[in-house]
Amino acid sequence: MLLAIDCGNTNTVFSIWDGTKFLATWRTSTEHQRTADQYYVWLTSLMRYQNIEARITDMIISSTVPRVVFNLRVLADRFFNTRPYVVGKPDCRLPVSVRVDSGTAVGPDRLVNTVAGYDLYGGDLIVVDFGTATTFDVVANDGAYIGGVIAPGVNLSLEALHLAAAALPHVDISRPHSVVGTNTVACMQSGIFWGYIGLVREICNRIKTERDRPMKVISTGGLAPLFQQSEDLFDEWVDELTMHGLTVIHAYNKRQEAS
Repeated sequence: MLLAIDCGNTNTVFSIWDGTKFLATWRTSTEHQRTADQYYVWLTSLMRYQNIEARITDMIISSTVPRVVFNLRVLADRFFNTRPYVVGKPDCRLPVSVRVDSGTAVGPDRLVNTVAGYDLYGGDLIVVDFGTATTFDVVANDGAYIGGVIAPGVNLSLEALHLAAAALPHVDISRPHSVVGTNTVACMQSGIFWGYIGLVREICNRIKTERDRPMKVISTGGLAPLFQQSEDLFDEWVDELTMHGLTVIHAYNKRQEAS
C-alpha cells in the first residue's frame, strides 16, 4: 500500500492508496516540531478507528515546508521500512518536463498538480489551487510546467485585513447577498469574495490571451467549490488533485526503476 503525503503551509494530508482507490484521507495541521513517533501514533490510531488493516510498503511526499520532511523520512524508515520518494529531489523523477528560468525552484505542490492535471485532462491547462496562496499553474500541450502566477490566499488576505486594521473583525468567507454591504462583515465578505472572482477571471483570461489558444481551467483546494458554484469560473473541479498526482508520480518512478 502507498502512503501519499501532501504537506502544505497550513495543513498536511495523508492518504492511503491501494493501487486503484484511496482507502482513507486524513488531515492534520502542519507543525515541523511533530516527531515521527507522533505521526505514527496519530496515523495508526486513525487506521484502527476506520478498520483499515493496510500494510504500508511505499511512501511519497510533497512538501512546501522543508523542515517537516526530515521527520516524515524518519517515519518511513523507522516504522514502515521504506525509503520515500520526495517530489523535488533528484531521485524522484517526473513524467513531465519543467520549462522555467534556470535556477528557479518550483514548489513541489505545483509540480504535482501539473502532473495530475495532465494525466486527467491532457495539456493546455490552467490549474488554480486555493491554498495558503492562490496559485495558477500553466501546463503546456505536452504536459510541461511552463510557469504561473502566485497571489495571496483567500484566508491569508482575510487574516491580514483583520490584523492590520484594528476595527475590522475576523470573518468567514462566503458569498454575500449583495455586492454593496450594509454592515462591516458584509462589506469585508463582498470585498474578498468578488475581489477573488475578479482576480481569478482576469488572470485566467490574460493567460489564455498570452498563450493564444483554448485552455481548460481546473480548480482544486477547499474554497474552489464556493467560487465555482457562483460564477462558473472553472471547467472542472477536482477535490484530491494533488493526491492523484502523487500516485501518478509514484507509479512512474516504480516503472522507471523496473525498466
